[in-house]
Amino acid sequence: MSKLIIFSAPSGSGKSTIINYLLSAHPELHLSFSISATSRSPRGSERDGVEYFFLTPDEFRRRIEAGDFLEYEEVYKDRFYGTLKEQVEKQLEAGENVIFDVDVVGGCHIKEFYGQRALSLFIQPPSVEELRRRLVGRGTDAPEVIESRVAKAAYELTFAPKFDRVIVNDDLEKAKAETLGAVREFLLDD
Repeated sequence: MSKLIIFSAPSGSGKSTIINYLLSAHPELHLSFSISATSRSPRGSERDGVEYFFLTPDEFRRRIEAGDFLEYEEVYKDRFYGTLKEQVEKQLEAGENVIFDVDVVGGCHIKEFYGQRALSLFIQPPSVEELRRRLVGRGTDAPEVIESRVAKAAYELTFAPKFDRVIVNDDLEKAKAETLGAVREFLLDD
């Protein structure tokens, strides 16, 4: 039976790097990325049903009211992101182990919905100060955006105990190996 692996972490924790490593370096795990829905317009070469399912804000609200989402968030006014139950079920029925990259609240909702069929992993930076250093080092955000992300990270870190496993990313290779071990153990456990 296919399973679900949920990743949550503060911005700058290395979560995306670890997920991309699992997807590209370990095809034997039959991992497939969950395709989220969003109410924003496609960017660049993004295609509907590939990177995201693109819905209008009104369609998104209708689907929320219909109970179609496992989790969703209104990030800004009329800018929604969420995970459609129907899409996840299609991927599971196709024999894929579905990976989620979601915020901490969304991760808790998915874990609650799927229970033991889901493994929830929290990728934690070594410290809030190290996280600030990484975000500054990226050179992509203004100082006030970095401070906002650091403040959000401090809040998100309070959710770590709600996850099945916490992986501290103080050394990327070690964190990748630890994550791979946890995922392998979970997928092989029946």
